[in-house]
Amino acid sequence: MSLPIPALVSVLPALPGRRTRIWLLLAAGCLAILTAPAWLTAWPELAPMAPALPVATLLAIFTAALACEYMDSSLGMGYGTTLTPLLMVAGFEPLQIVPAVLLSELVTGLSAGLLHQHDGNIDFLRDVRARHTTVLLASLSGVGAVLAVWLAVSISKFWLGLFITAIVLSMGVVILLTRDRRLPYRAGGIIGIGAVAAFNKGLSGGGYGPLVTAGQVVSGLPAKQAVAVTSVAESLTCLIGVLAYLAMGQRIAWELALPLALGALLSVPMATLTVRRVRERTLRGLVGLGTLILGIVALAKLLG
Repeated sequence: MSLPIPALVSVLPALPGRRTRIWLLLAAGCLAILTAPAWLTAWPELAPMAPALPVATLLAIFTAALACEYMDSSLGMGYGTTLTPLLMVAGFEPLQIVPAVLLSELVTGLSAGLLHQHDGNIDFLRDVRARHTTVLLASLSGVGAVLAVWLAVSISKFWLGLFITAIVLSMGVVILLTRDRRLPYRAGGIIGIGAVAAFNKGLSGGGYGPLVTAGQVVSGLPAKQAVAVTSVAESLTCLIGVLAYLAMGQRIAWELALPLALGALLSVPMATLTVRRVRERTLRGLVGLGTLILGIVALAKLLG
C-alpha cells in the first residue's frame, strides 16, 4: 500500500527546540523499554518478566505503528486499515491484533486530539461546530456497532464491502475536484457518513478514518478540523470496542499492544505539527488522494 507519506514529510516543519528535545527523550525511553528483554533474560529471576516476542519483532512493530499513526494523525486515516493486514501477514491472529490495535488507537486518538488543540488545528472549547461534530460522530459509534452485529449475519459481506468502497472512492474524487471551493457545512452529511463508518468499524474493525475524515470535508468542515475530530471520535469508538472484547472474556495481548501504543504515541507530536503548518488546500488534496488510494486498494482486495 502506497500512501502520500513523502508529501507529508516534505512539509514537516523544523520542530521547535523544546518539543524536539522532549520527543528525542521520549524516543530514547521507548527504545529502552523495548530493548529491555535483551538484558532481562540475563538474570534468571527477571527472565519471566521478559515479553514473549523477540526484541527485533518488538522494534519492527514499534516502527510500523509509528509510521502508520503519523499518517493517521496527519490525514485522519490509515492506522488500523494499514497496520492490521501487516500484522496478519507477520503471523499474528486476529484476536491478538484487533484488541491491541483498538487499545493503541484509544490512547493515541485522545492524545492527538489534545495536541491538535494545543497546536491550533482545532478549538474544541470555543468552536461549537467542531465540538458538536465530535459528539455526533462519537454517539453514532455504539449505534453502528449494534447494527453491525445485528445485520452481519444476514447481509452479504461482498456487497456491503462494495457499497462502502464505492462511497470511499466517490468521496475521494469529490474532495479532489472541490479542494479549491469552500463547501457549506451540512450536519446531515455528517450523520449519514458517521453512521456508515461506525457500522463498518463494528463489522470489520477498520475503515473508519477514510469515511469519517473525507465525509467531514465533503460536508463542509475544514480539513484540519476534520483530522482532529476524527482522532477524538475514533478513540471513543475504540473504547467501545475494547470494552466489548473485555466483556466477551478476551485478553489484551500486551506483548503486541505495548510496542503498538509506544510507536503510535511517539508519532503524534510530529503529526499535529505537520497539520498545523500545511496549507488547507494542500491538506485537502492529501486527504482526497489518501481516501482515493485506500478505496482503490479496498476494491482490489474485494475483487481479488
